Amino acid sequence: MRNCFLSKDKIDAQFVTMADKLFSLINEDTIIVPSFVDVHVHLREPGFFYKETIRTGTLAAAKSGYSHIFSMPNLNPVPDTLENLNKQLEIIERDALINVLPYGSITKGERGQELSDMDELGDFVIGYSDDGVGLNDTNLMKKAMLTAKMQNKLIVAHCEDLELRGAGYIHAGEYARLYNHQGISSESEYIPIERDLKLAEETGCKYHVCHISTKESVELISQAKKKGIDVTCETAPHYLILNDMDLKDDGRFKMNPPIRSEEDRQALIAGLKDGTIDMIATDHAPHSKEEKSRGLKASAMGITGLETAFPMIYTKLVKTGILTMEEVVKLMSINPRKRFGIKSAEELGDFCVWNIGDAYKINSAEFVSMGKATPFDDEIVYGKCLINIVGGKEVYRDNETALV
Repeated sequence: MRNCFLSKDKIDAQFVTMADKLFSLINEDTIIVPSFVDVHVHLREPGFFYKETIRTGTLAAAKSGYSHIFSMPNLNPVPDTLENLNKQLEIIERDALINVLPYGSITKGERGQELSDMDELGDFVIGYSDDGVGLNDTNLMKKAMLTAKMQNKLIVAHCEDLELRGAGYIHAGEYARLYNHQGISSESEYIPIERDLKLAEETGCKYHVCHISTKESVELISQAKKKGIDVTCETAPHYLILNDMDLKDDGRFKMNPPIRSEEDRQALIAGLKDGTIDMIATDHAPHSKEEKSRGLKASAMGITGLETAFPMIYTKLVKTGILTMEEVVKLMSINPRKRFGIKSAEELGDFCVWNIGDAYKINSAEFVSMGKATPFDDEIVYGKCLINIVGGKEVYRDNETALV
């Protein structure tokens, strides 16, 4: 048995027969780890079911070893009132295959002009976010933080200054200069983070930064943590594995924030290693084939992330010695649970079995997600989920896996 991060005695306290069967699968090519938690997923329903549904998105998550995913609020209707949120909750109750915890929006319609009905949403959401767009009104962000603090909820911020972003659509770096693309500056991300950190310090709000991508963001958050500000942050696999010189004029390389420079990528990895970056989230953001077929300039922003997350992290960062499996488990399971108040995998009975011995090629045509756009198509990877157990119940099993 190698690299087994849930010991048999912890599992079989509740699931004796299941544990015996699972551990019979363990050999040098398989591991058991706590099921993952993704704090940043776009499920697209209600409102945009042609991109993804709660059913297909949670199936993709179940297949990928996740027990909990947090759904972003850029929906139609936006969950800015309890009435609107209930439309999403009804679909979750009916169709979700794993735990889905929704965010409420910070502002009405995510328009950045008026706070959502946070008082009535508080008991039903995991936190508040206007993800998809930055909230550039300082006074409104401060009011949101004060309200969230009273509820002991997190503000989960998409940090982007829209004026600084301008008409850009990829990183303002070497690739953009070489091929005459309009760039998105690093300042458009880190200047809003700098502002919000000051507000978080002033209000005492629990603050979490979405999908950081720049070296300056890492440094600002590092310094804020040293000052005792209650801040955490996430990054995504594509920012850790790719740099802007890996881009192609293809919509599957377009997301927001964009893939940055090699210097930024190295800073992100260093931030994972020293604890500045607390978790890896996917920012799973599926779109239709047509929306992603217009090249870098005109394609919709966002890529599919759930089904490639662990295989790419394991292949590119663990097998190469950059991260240990223990660190990955903290980043993808333990830390998100702690930050957002979810019980441990051992308490809930959330664990998954992975084959890490056999290589295979990523083929987006085989994704169960409706979104097929990924920069990792055709990559040779290791890490295939064999079984995923959530709350003591099997939610996914690979067709070729048999329990003996």
